[in-house]
Amino acid sequence: MGDAQNRGRAGEALAAAYLELVGCRFVARNVRLAGVEVDLVVDDGASRVLVEVRLRSRGDYGGASATILRTKRERLIRAARALEQQGVRHPRVDVVAIDLTSGGATLTHHRNAITG
Repeated sequence: MGDAQNRGRAGEALAAAYLELVGCRFVARNVRLAGVEVDLVVDDGASRVLVEVRLRSRGDYGGASATILRTKRERLIRAARALEQQGVRHPRVDVVAIDLTSGGATLTHHRNAITG
């Protein structure tokens, strides 16, 4: 496994730990819905949440949140619609952005970040 994959898995683990700390219940990791890989699936109260985790070690082109491009947004919306077809009411898509700096890591949770 390469360095980028290791960092990605570590970012997902950090995001999962954070989400559990704020009261979400872990459901699944690296799930495929409608051909889209979703990093994390959690329950936040009555809401089923698809979570995209973004990790950036460089800030020169914007932070981790800035890496969600139109194509990725469309794919996450497609995954959320697939959940609706399975009977999940009003699934939510969140983004957990992790920016690494020389001073440590900053985690930002964007609730309902992608809507369709």
